[in-house]
Amino acid sequence: MLPPGPNAPALLQIGRWIVRPIELLESCHARYGDVFTLRAPGGTGTIIVVSDPDLVKGIFTADPDVLLAGVGNASILEPMLGRHSLLTLDGAEHLRQRRLLLPAFHGERMHAFAAIMREITETSFASWPIDRPFSIHTMMQSITLDVILQTVFGIGADDRYHLRAALVDLLEIAANPWLIFPGLVGLNPFKVPWLRITRLKKRVDETLYRMIADRRRALTATGDVLAMMLEARDDTGAGMTDVEIHDELLTLLLAGHETTATTLAWIFDRVLAHPQVLAKLRDELAAGREEYLDAVIRETLRVRPIIPMVGRHVAKPYQLGRWTIPTGMRLAPSIYLSGMNATTYPDPTRFLPERWLGVKPDPYTWFPFGGGIRRCIGMAFALFEMRIVLSTILPHADLRLADGAATIVRRGITLAPSNGARVVLSRRAARRAA
Repeated sequence: MLPPGPNAPALLQIGRWIVRPIELLESCHARYGDVFTLRAPGGTGTIIVVSDPDLVKGIFTADPDVLLAGVGNASILEPMLGRHSLLTLDGAEHLRQRRLLLPAFHGERMHAFAAIMREITETSFASWPIDRPFSIHTMMQSITLDVILQTVFGIGADDRYHLRAALVDLLEIAANPWLIFPGLVGLNPFKVPWLRITRLKKRVDETLYRMIADRRRALTATGDVLAMMLEARDDTGAGMTDVEIHDELLTLLLAGHETTATTLAWIFDRVLAHPQVLAKLRDELAAGREEYLDAVIRETLRVRPIIPMVGRHVAKPYQLGRWTIPTGMRLAPSIYLSGMNATTYPDPTRFLPERWLGVKPDPYTWFPFGGGIRRCIGMAFALFEMRIVLSTILPHADLRLADGAATIVRRGITLAPSNGARVVLSRRAARRAA
């Protein structure tokens, strides 16, 4: 016996999941509680959504041979990122790859990128239109993509700007939420020769392999992420293959920049919708204090997580509370519903950064970067970049929301602000960050 769930046809359930995921989660939670079952066609199968903190803890601390995160992600992410992405690997392969990549995200190395992040943000801010609406999401995408390209490939990469253009076009097409479930249409959208998305993916792949080959021929200590990938060695002295490096680069470029950009867009939306929060944040930044900035970021990630849940494929029967979950099912700790836990977060729908002051996040009710040994390797990098971008722009910009607070819409696998969270930069008080 599985946990209860809606009796609607699987196709209708997945349609609601793609079009109105938060509405579906909230309605099911209100009816069935902290554990419920959704059924979907297209190779996605049966999903058991979990938001009870004790059960989430059990999932995140379970034997990784029993609950597989890589298999849980592969059906959605492998067509785009490849089989050797950190997000689609399990077991010894995942552990090896993670160890090889960790040095690139070490604290000291990350802080060395601060000047690059600030310069790119200042350059972008100087070009923003004044007194007319524009998408803050688009501006954040531009900033975070330039940051990841420069930190990954360095200043002298000849192919970087060609790669940038192809990535922008690829992401725009991949934003179509129906591409999340290629099994629904019976094909892999990245392997159909006449589709534009296939051609773009091929162009990105060819550029990445050419850049990897060029750097292997002239390996120098440039300090960028690609150089560190090429230099990394495992316990046997073996390095990463070109295919492994390609898949990890693609993961960094696509997942690493898009998720950070979307979170930044949500932060602007939430802060501008709450003037008292904006005023306090500016005061704190002017005084050189960042604790409240960190609280704003955490609170935004609680109420507006970029993905609604994380997945684990059940490889062996697993005891979830009073239910024995058979193999082949998928457990999905819900980032969104866990953040709405009224016991942990009183008045959970209220945007209240103060709730985080002097408080350490509970890893089983606040896990926007995933949990357990699968927590995102780029978490510290993303949070650091957010601090740099926000502290560079907010003290110098008189911004207001153009259309009121944004609603949640599906953009690929992410939950993004409607209309890109359009804002207006006022001429009266606009002061360039430079």
